[in-house]
Amino acid sequence: MATPTHLPTRVSVDQIEQSQRTLQDSQPSPRLKYVKLLNDYVSTHLLILCFLPLIPVTITLVNLDHVITLTAVTCTAVILFTAYRITQPKPKPIYLVDYSCYRPADHLKLTYQTFIDCSKQCGAFTESSLEFQRKILKRSGLGEETYLPAAVQAVPPVISITTSRHEGEEVMFGALDNLFKSTKLSPNDIGILVVNCSLFNPTPSLSSMIINKYKLPENVKAFNLSGMGCSAGVIAVDLAKDMLKVHPNTYAVVVTTENVTENWYFGNEKSMLIPNCLFREGCAAVLLSNKSVDKYRSKYKLLHAVRTHYGSNNTAHNCAYQREDDVGNIGVSLSKDLTTVAGAALKVNITTLGPLVLPITEQVLFLANLVAKKLIKSKNRGYLPNFKKAFDHFCVHAGGRAVIDEMEKKLGLMKEDVEPSRMTLNRFGNTSSSSIWYELAYTEAKGRMKKGHRVWQIALGSGFKCNSAVWEAVRTVNPSAHNPWSDCVHNYPVEITY
Repeated sequence: MATPTHLPTRVSVDQIEQSQRTLQDSQPSPRLKYVKLLNDYVSTHLLILCFLPLIPVTITLVNLDHVITLTAVTCTAVILFTAYRITQPKPKPIYLVDYSCYRPADHLKLTYQTFIDCSKQCGAFTESSLEFQRKILKRSGLGEETYLPAAVQAVPPVISITTSRHEGEEVMFGALDNLFKSTKLSPNDIGILVVNCSLFNPTPSLSSMIINKYKLPENVKAFNLSGMGCSAGVIAVDLAKDMLKVHPNTYAVVVTTENVTENWYFGNEKSMLIPNCLFREGCAAVLLSNKSVDKYRSKYKLLHAVRTHYGSNNTAHNCAYQREDDVGNIGVSLSKDLTTVAGAALKVNITTLGPLVLPITEQVLFLANLVAKKLIKSKNRGYLPNFKKAFDHFCVHAGGRAVIDEMEKKLGLMKEDVEPSRMTLNRFGNTSSSSIWYELAYTEAKGRMKKGHRVWQIALGSGFKCNSAVWEAVRTVNPSAHNPWSDCVHNYPVEITY
């Protein structure tokens, strides 16, 4: 069968250079971006901006009667504006009651040497490919205790829809069992179910497997998200949030995972071997509620969910792409443009998120810098807002060492800010869309989450997408009994060498 013309195959150096130029040329329009930023700023701080013109007017007025009149008019305007804002209906808050990250059985732990031995014994890889995987492992930031499914570690590997289903059931049901136990929630109380898994989508669906296992009610609103990459966990939360807005007094469960068994690559193309070295078994289950009574037992309140899609750019669209290699082996190809694309997508995302979370001082400095840079045509780097003034904790998707490095640089973060991400990558590997939950669990296990703290989850995924979720702790959060770090957190942080 002929290969469809829209699928990328091997590309020439000229094509790569052209795609890199395209990446720069197709950045979102700066003019539109600045207009949107200014619009967000004005709408957020309208009351303050209304007062600014009054200052010089008041100073120039010498007539007392005019001053009194102006004061009366101003006070009336403030009262009316305040009354208007107060009377506007406010959406009910969305609470995160609890969540659970699945920790696989100890016999599934994988050392570097075990990984190489299994790869060698399966007979699919050349010596060059084995050496490449060995180098990637050493530089990846993964430790010696990550997990791979039994079917992948078997000699020879047993890759089938049956073993893929077994992995899916193991991680999803394991996370959900812990969640139901800790929250004492009856499955019959679930009104909304959202499941995301990019590359394994059997029939019946993963959401149907959960409904069948726990006998969820017939009127449950079930969704199954596929093909949305490592940022799909935030997409699932955003969808659940929207559903909770229109379905009062109910619970939503989000299950976020990826399937390793179904997508193990048995070829020798280097760009497609990288996922074998990075991706590991994992899953998270999250319980959300719009019930006011749950405020006092919940951990967090959802403040913002901001989603940005960079897929209109060809280089971004193709930087993580599932395809066949020259001999027909299916895998996901990761391009060298990935970290550059991730940085560009992050920039788009924080342009939207910034006005929602940054203090006014940072917004003024950022906006003034944009205006000055535009007027004097300066090529100097723009002002980078200090996001540490908006957030107490950061959960940057543990996609790989290079991705974390890029996010740390782009956001001006310190070593301790990305510690949860680096330690999660080291201990659990890249668990795809669930990684941001293992990172949050690390912060809790360290006893760092206090009442009022804000945490920023940053998820990056194929497409290319950058999605953000912002949570506020409604109480001081102690680690749950099922915290995946409960038996080992005292060993972390560890020094990582590359």
